Amino acid sequence: MDRLLPTPEAHDLLDLTTEIATRELADKVDDFEARGEFPRDILRTLGRSGLLGLPYPEADGGAAQPYEVYVQVLEILAGTWLGIAEAVSVHTLSCFPVASYGTEQQRAKLPDMLGGELLGAYALSEPQGGSDAAALATRAVADGDDYVVTGTKAWITHAGRADFYNIFCRTGGPGARGISCLLADADTAGLQPQAPEKLMGLRSSAPAQIVLDNARIPRDRLVGTENEGFGIAMKALDAGRLGIAACAVGLAQAAVDYATAYAREREQFGKPIGSFQGIGFMLADMATQVSAARALLLNAARLKDAGRPFSIEAAKAKLFATDAAMRVTTDAVQVLGGAGYVADHPVERWFREAKVLQIVEGTNQIQRLVIARSMTGS
Repeated sequence: MDRLLPTPEAHDLLDLTTEIATRELADKVDDFEARGEFPRDILRTLGRSGLLGLPYPEADGGAAQPYEVYVQVLEILAGTWLGIAEAVSVHTLSCFPVASYGTEQQRAKLPDMLGGELLGAYALSEPQGGSDAAALATRAVADGDDYVVTGTKAWITHAGRADFYNIFCRTGGPGARGISCLLADADTAGLQPQAPEKLMGLRSSAPAQIVLDNARIPRDRLVGTENEGFGIAMKALDAGRLGIAACAVGLAQAAVDYATAYAREREQFGKPIGSFQGIGFMLADMATQVSAARALLLNAARLKDAGRPFSIEAAKAKLFATDAAMRVTTDAVQVLGGAGYVADHPVERWFREAKVLQIVEGTNQIQRLVIARSMTGS
């Protein structure tokens, strides 16, 4: 691809990412996905290569890269292994509360967080409160120098593998104004990861529930101020939606590339199937959708880098890119025909993986609601 990047350093970073994806990821993805094994050591390798703290300041242990560059790194990773790209996106999201609102004591751990030695998880959703995050029921009650936390979190990426958890819980009254963010270590007594969910795709990064059974979290692990956690959560998700959009673009681009290569080689009626208008037009539509999704993504990322409002554009990018990924991977299977329906070709896996991107970091119905409300003022 001919990418327009802001600096020569950014070109070098994307070249490094491509090299790592080719050398470290491409020959491992099928095995890890088949076994449903989480690639923790690979994430440590990415951390030591500087890829887990890209958008954070160098003073905190990050790489001070603009989001415009960071999302293209995610795109490259997702084109080889979506589970890795999603893990990087979630970890980057998990570092946001401490990086932006943490105390000096909490921020002392940032170099290990951003370097990948400590892996993060973001515990917002609950069994009865996914899209309606402001209705979460997990309760934290002050008791001396601790909060005693009780409740259940759901769909937590890195559950049981993370070293730290952002626990969003209710410390005040109902609604968004009563929610706080607590930073919990993995070995917190009463913090109990459950068995991983059995997923359609993304099996190497299966989420799980977290049961908090009178878990005692020190009060000095409160991130930001009490009852102000919902704002932290929403600001983190704005950036997180850019990460998921980038994953969708990378997945869809991989599907376009693979389907195009197949259409050039597969012959029927004495010529390559790509020469038939029915297939050629399908490939053209697929490529156009990916380019449009990438343009929306980069526009939102550049707005964020410029310090301008970007949440609505992030919602548009997440909505369009993930819907496009679902359409493009569906069409990639169709281009391959029967071959696309067997696991010998990666389009079968990409088709299954694309679906989850329409759900995580706010369903696409929620993205439409956010966009519509911004337009109507309702």
